[in-house]
Amino acid sequence: DAEPGSDRQFQFVRAFAQLASTSEQLDTVLALLDERAPLDGLDIDTDLGWELLISLAAGGRATSEEIETALTEDRTATGQQSAAHARAALPTAEAKTAAWDSVFKAADLPNAIVRATGLGFLRAHDRSLLVPFIDRYFDSLLAIWNSRSYAIAEEIIEGFYPAPLASEPLRAASRHWLEQHPEAPAALRRLVTEHVAGVDRALAAQAADARLADG
Repeated sequence: DAEPGSDRQFQFVRAFAQLASTSEQLDTVLALLDERAPLDGLDIDTDLGWELLISLAAGGRATSEEIETALTEDRTATGQQSAAHARAALPTAEAKTAAWDSVFKAADLPNAIVRATGLGFLRAHDRSLLVPFIDRYFDSLLAIWNSRSYAIAEEIIEGFYPAPLASEPLRAASRHWLEQHPEAPAALRRLVTEHVAGVDRALAAQAADARLADG
C-alpha cells in the first residue's frame, strides 16, 4: 500500500527481503527479482537486485552459480561485497565453512569483504549451521588478535561471533574463554564481554516470552 516509487516502498521491500524465510515469502522475493510481480514505481536497481538475491541465497533458493552470474554483471567493489555476502549466506555447512575459511585463513582480505562475509555467515535460517563454529571461534581469538590489524581483528571478532544462536552453550563458552584468559588484551576481553552481555539479554527475553506463553 506504500506510495509507488516512494522511499517507504523501497524500505519495505528491503526489510521484507531481509526477513523472508518461508517458502511463500521467498516465492515473493523471487517474483520481485524476476519482475513477475512488479510493484508500481519500484525500480529493481543493481543494489536492490543484490539484496533480493542474497535473500534467496539465505533461503536456499539461489545457487553459487547464480551469484557468480550476478557478479559478472557487476564487477564493482559493491558487487564484490554483495557476492561475498551472498556466498556466505548459502544455507549449507560447506558454504559456512568456506566463508569462515576465506576470512580466518586469509590475511589479505579488505575490511569491507570481511564485513560482508560476516553478515552472510550469520544469516542462517537454520541456526544449527552455526553450532560447530562456537569452539572454532574461541580457539581462533588470540591468533586473530595477534596476527591482524586492530581494525580487521575487531571486524572478525564482531562479525563472526555466532550471536544468532543466543543459547546457553554459547554463553557458557564465552564465559569459559574469559575465565581461561584473564591476561588477554583488555580490548579483546571487552569485545567478548559485550557479546556475553548480548547473549544474556537475549536469553532473558526468551525466558520472559516463555513465561508469557505459559500464561
